[in-house]
Amino acid sequence: MTSPAYPATPAGWYQDPAEPATSRWWDGAQWTDRLQQPYDPASPGISVGRAPENTRVYTPWIWLMVFLPYVTLPLLFTVDFSGIFDGISAGDQGSSTRAQLQIFTSPGYIITVVGGWLTYGLCVLFAFLDRKELIARGVPRPFHWAWTFLYSPVYVIGRSVIVRRRTGGGIAPMWAAIAALVLANILVIAWMAVVFMQLFQQFSTYSTF
Repeated sequence: MTSPAYPATPAGWYQDPAEPATSRWWDGAQWTDRLQQPYDPASPGISVGRAPENTRVYTPWIWLMVFLPYVTLPLLFTVDFSGIFDGISAGDQGSSTRAQLQIFTSPGYIITVVGGWLTYGLCVLFAFLDRKELIARGVPRPFHWAWTFLYSPVYVIGRSVIVRRRTGGGIAPMWAAIAALVLANILVIAWMAVVFMQLFQQFSTYSTF
């Protein structure tokens, strides 16, 4: 195939110069061998918006989005919330505030918060790169990356559903994201239960003074 006279044309499906009734994939630099028939109501076997056969649907970006949000989770378990009563003195009204400030300025807590915002920004970037890569591979109208602003699993799940419709595969990231989310919630709930029990025990001890 030879490049047309307008090499700056973005990648996408265009009318095949040799066969106007067929769409051919233009990769941004040249015509490829990927063909797509237009929708015809009389031909039920042909659907609109299908990607070329054997399109690779998994990118490094989508797998990073599945697991990256939980990288800083173990750091949360290092924060000693039960130590809030250690620095409280009955004769010092400001001791309670200082004890809370000590916890919220601890390295584990600060790294967890900062890391959370950093991973949030990276997930938005990875969603943008993932969608761009899917388009370059010939997947028509993949799930929009801006959904990541709500929550990264929203993009992962929506992306998986749309890719499955376009290619017949690519659902694995959705199940991986759901499994990771459920496991993370179980760990956090169990950890919070332990922390509250410790706080209650220390509060009971403190209140007896």
